[in-house]
Amino acid sequence: MSQKFPLLKNNLLLRTLNGEDVERPPCWIMRQAGRYLPEYHTVKKDKNFFEVCRDAELASEITIQPIRHYKNLIDAAIIFSDILVIPQAMGMDVKMIDGVGPSFPNPLRTISDYETVLNYKVDVEKSLHWAFKAITLTRLKLNGEVPLFGFVGGPYTLLTYMVEGGGSRLFRFIKQLINEHPEWAHKLLQKITDVAVEFCVKQVQAGAQALQVFESWGGELSSRDFDEFSLPYLIQINERVKQILGKDKVPMIVFSKGSWYALDKLCDSGYDAVSLDWLWNPKDAVKINNGRVTLQGNLDPGVIYGSNEVITEKVKYMIQSFGGGKSKYIVNFGHGTHPHMDPEKIRFFLEECHRIGST
Repeated sequence: MSQKFPLLKNNLLLRTLNGEDVERPPCWIMRQAGRYLPEYHTVKKDKNFFEVCRDAELASEITIQPIRHYKNLIDAAIIFSDILVIPQAMGMDVKMIDGVGPSFPNPLRTISDYETVLNYKVDVEKSLHWAFKAITLTRLKLNGEVPLFGFVGGPYTLLTYMVEGGGSRLFRFIKQLINEHPEWAHKLLQKITDVAVEFCVKQVQAGAQALQVFESWGGELSSRDFDEFSLPYLIQINERVKQILGKDKVPMIVFSKGSWYALDKLCDSGYDAVSLDWLWNPKDAVKINNGRVTLQGNLDPGVIYGSNEVITEKVKYMIQSFGGGKSKYIVNFGHGTHPHMDPEKIRFFLEECHRIGST
């Protein structure tokens, strides 16, 4: 890493990920940069979502907005981007449709598609140069205020989007692929993993100080299929990224939404932390983890729609159930923010996390 960055002033999150005892649990929120903040819409205006991601100045500004909006209440920034930049780098057309979500006009549906549509020789540096520029710029603009997260989508989740063509309720096409042509599923998952590893490494080299892997559709797999089509590739990403980076490695977090059956295996997977969705009872997760890794989460984002009294009660229960938060625990939602959340309710949530976590 040739770029010189400002010294980090708030290293609470990194100390926690390193297993150190801390004065309070660090706080950040998945999807903390984005649509619920009015200043996001001022910056985005009528620009396409991916157009904003590819503009380093705009992506940097949006990344920093919540750090500025909630001064001294958030302990990490996460770069404004999307997990689907990897399918784009592999040659697929991806659109983000307001009110609908991601859409692939030409999803992978046949063996011919697998053979001819994808670019199997991705130049990550060239294809995703804008992402690295945004990370470096953001790291400089943060001026050491908080650490900066990079991230990547889990291979099974990315393949699901690439095959289904967007979100799904039945997951017909990805289930057809892994059951009818498992050999092709593994070939595709391996290639996605290879690109994800290089993307992670270059994000760190650009300035990312931690990484999170989002296996958002992991919970749609059976336990047996998770062990075959998700877990090995998640483990690969962690092991290979750290091996390549060596002494420059950064902490890595894995988040596999809905994968309740896999927590014990994820705690043994080599990641520094496992992030939990809101389906988990924190006390059960703590018992299964048994001190092996840092746990992150897991407030139901919907709690933010409740009264201040409800938010206080549920934050208190969460932090206390995770052991009080002074060791191996990071406050977060169990998934991302919603577009219509009240920013002042989120402020109250963060203030309560500080107050309760400091006692």
